[in-house]
Amino acid sequence: MIETIATTPFEGQRPGTSGLRKKTLLFQQKNYVENFVQSIFDCLEGFEGSTLVVGGDGRFFNREAIQIVIKIALANGFGRILVGQGGLLSTPAASNVIRQYGAFGGIVLSASHNPGGPHGDVGIKYNVANGGPAPEKVTEAVFARTKEIKQYRILNAPDLDLDRLQTLRFGAATVEIIDPVSDYAALMQKLFDFDRIAALFKSGFRLQFDAMSAVTGPYAARIFEEFLGAAPGSVLNATPLPDFGGHHPDPNLVHAKHLYDLAMTSDGPDLCAASDGDGDRNLIIGRGRFVTPSDSLALIAANAHLAPGYAGGIKGVARSMPTSRAADKVAEKLKIPLFETPTGWKFFGNLLDAGMATICGEESAGTGSDHVREKDGLWAVLMWLNILAARGESVDAIVTKHWAEYGRNYYARHDYEEVESDGANALIDALRAALPSLKGKQYGDLRIAGADDFSYHDPVDGSDSAHQGLRIHFEDGGRIVYRLSGTGTAGATLRVYIERFEPDPTRQQIETATALADLITLSNEIAGIAKFTGRAAPSVIT
Repeated sequence: MIETIATTPFEGQRPGTSGLRKKTLLFQQKNYVENFVQSIFDCLEGFEGSTLVVGGDGRFFNREAIQIVIKIALANGFGRILVGQGGLLSTPAASNVIRQYGAFGGIVLSASHNPGGPHGDVGIKYNVANGGPAPEKVTEAVFARTKEIKQYRILNAPDLDLDRLQTLRFGAATVEIIDPVSDYAALMQKLFDFDRIAALFKSGFRLQFDAMSAVTGPYAARIFEEFLGAAPGSVLNATPLPDFGGHHPDPNLVHAKHLYDLAMTSDGPDLCAASDGDGDRNLIIGRGRFVTPSDSLALIAANAHLAPGYAGGIKGVARSMPTSRAADKVAEKLKIPLFETPTGWKFFGNLLDAGMATICGEESAGTGSDHVREKDGLWAVLMWLNILAARGESVDAIVTKHWAEYGRNYYARHDYEEVESDGANALIDALRAALPSLKGKQYGDLRIAGADDFSYHDPVDGSDSAHQGLRIHFEDGGRIVYRLSGTGTAGATLRVYIERFEPDPTRQQIETATALADLITLSNEIAGIAKFTGRAAPSVIT
């Protein structure tokens, strides 16, 4: 029986770059999820009888939210709903299912790398038919609808058994509980040389992958240990847990420091890797060598042809503006286009759909290709395994040779997390106002060549995105970038990106903090970070 329930709007249900993310307690409020999901469907047209994909990262409240999504989707006229077993689907796997089964779209329950649990975060976003995040025109329409919603439609029915593979009928509609791993694993087998990678493991190659008690555990265990023959125990924390086992599921050098420490030992694994809460981010560390996400993007672009799925070469490379310019050098040598976009994977979607780019990446550990329309953590690890198997060299050797050929982009990101929003906004406003006066200013040996507020014109749909980050360029090729992140759920996160290019191989083994020391000091001075935020140091440095 379909019921129409009266409701009233909630404040602040604006989707960010990756959907709506809030504290768990907010999501648990009566009608909170119902309002947002109904608002999504109210802004869509032509989905009667179509397929909807539903899944999430397994965090606390994931199962309850999925039950709500399914019942509202059925009440609103979807004819077929594909749900990952146990309510699980990694974000890239969800994108693949949408594309593979010709779905109208998908609802993904995830707050990505944010902490989970009763006092953590919950997220929900809508992905469109190409498998990628909804564009701004859709998310803005949804936000407008959340401010005026008065009712929602929902099927009055018992909760579904999400743990058994089955097809359930509701009148003319069906709900299918599907294996969350099989379709994704089959896609990876088409892209990479599994036989060659398996031979690498047989030769004694050692992998340590940390699934961080998050969604990639079942995927990694099946692909790395079962299909490729990695040693038992190569996958750590393989069981998804509602609170991620108390872990912060962000694969960076702070929350995955144990992997870094292991890789830096003389007898460490050949490759240490990790993925985040929903499986779209990655961490790559070889024995004795951490690979920054920006460098990883450049190295993947330079070596992608070694994988069967990319043997014909790549059409173009796209990176977010704050990502280091290491990939630019690769694109230049390959004589292919390089696209600089705002932060947010949805900006890559148009380029991928138009066949203008093949490899995309963000400095925040997100890398992927045209196989789906999301960044993909396991894909990145498999690409590295394919490269290592094909080249027969260590991670350190491959990185060092790459720098010698293309130059090294020293790079760091300083995050000031959960600062007061008023102070963070005042900092950005003051710096934006000062940009025209910065050109030509001298700070010690550093001279500013120019400063701007990054804007983007989409070459595919013609849309324009302004105020995407403040950039300060120096005459020696260095730069500093400032932007506010949209992935947090409390206060504001100020991100500061510092970069310097070093073409001389004899100067490419300096510690990053040393190589960037003067720019780091200047980044605080120019923006008045301490003055506006009250912070003397960043919360996290990556």
